[in-house]
Amino acid sequence: MNTEKNIKTLIVKKPLKLDCGKTIKDFPIAYQTYGSLNSKKDNAILIFHALTGDQFVTGINPVTNKEGWWSYAVGPDKAIDTNKYFVICSNVIGGCMGSYGPSHKDTDQKIFGTNFPVITINDMVNAQYNLLDHFGIDKLFSITGGSMGGMQVLQFICNFPDKSKTVIPIATTSSHSAQNIAFNELGRQAITADSNWKDGNYTSNETNPGKGLAVARMAAHITYLSKKGLQEKFGRKLQEREDLKFGFDADFQIESYLRYQGSVFVDRFDANSYLYITRAMDYFDLAKQFKGNLSEAFINTKAKFFIISFTSDWLYPTQENKDIVIALNSIGADVGFVEIKSDKGHDSFLLDVPDFLNALKNFLDKSYEEN
Repeated sequence: MNTEKNIKTLIVKKPLKLDCGKTIKDFPIAYQTYGSLNSKKDNAILIFHALTGDQFVTGINPVTNKEGWWSYAVGPDKAIDTNKYFVICSNVIGGCMGSYGPSHKDTDQKIFGTNFPVITINDMVNAQYNLLDHFGIDKLFSITGGSMGGMQVLQFICNFPDKSKTVIPIATTSSHSAQNIAFNELGRQAITADSNWKDGNYTSNETNPGKGLAVARMAAHITYLSKKGLQEKFGRKLQEREDLKFGFDADFQIESYLRYQGSVFVDRFDANSYLYITRAMDYFDLAKQFKGNLSEAFINTKAKFFIISFTSDWLYPTQENKDIVIALNSIGADVGFVEIKSDKGHDSFLLDVPDFLNALKNFLDKSYEEN
């Protein structure tokens, strides 16, 4: 995977103390921008990506040559209108698309692998804050993101309560459930059980734990969908054959689909990054940072919140999103909430779901008119 071309990078000179106790400095944050920053510098939207996302939100990703992960939502005249807003998105630290991560080299010019420090959502957010200074932005118009991106949204406004006018967490949670930790552990075990993982030193050994990473992706991908959506799309349809083969090839279309998802993921993602980022998600517990009181996380902000969930999302169900709304209501925050009807599961926020895209656009545009 070539991550050198077309990657904008900010070298953060300022030391950053990580939650694990280690300090990093002179580290790269890879980012991408869309649209133009206006003269008042009050039209910027910082987008946070999910587990397998990157800074290439929309258009063609120059590294993978595929559509950006949020092309349905971001672009000219779309929900996040790049004719109107200046969009910033960076690759999280721990990632593999140019930001400081396990595939980078240490001071001895050895690839970190699992010697890279364990990072948290809080670390990711504190690293990305440097982009505001880089662009001279005193206050963002909005921060948004879905799934792990939503976790970063919540952590950002907690850490920097006066730095965004509006806050839009989508299909997310304030802490990872036992079920989600379990699914992430399944993925990590698949990777580390691959004989090519080599205790995380696969690059220097010129191997690649592709089979383990593919299985991790397959397991995770199931959680992004819904039972109804899977049944309607695939059911028990066979894969290009009239009858069962009585073997272990992909008899069913759903098997072939998952194998494909696993194989293409290996081409664009780093196995160690998968370990580190899923660990950061598992460690996320915003209420715990405030002795169990989630409301305290938002007590110092006057930002306007808009929480979005989806009916068929069982990974981050509506109730977990409502818990955030309840915490905000208890302190009298300005908060709106909508549950979008969709049978596309957790992935609804990435797909062409008109009710979601319209709700997002209407909130942003109305808020911008009041700006």
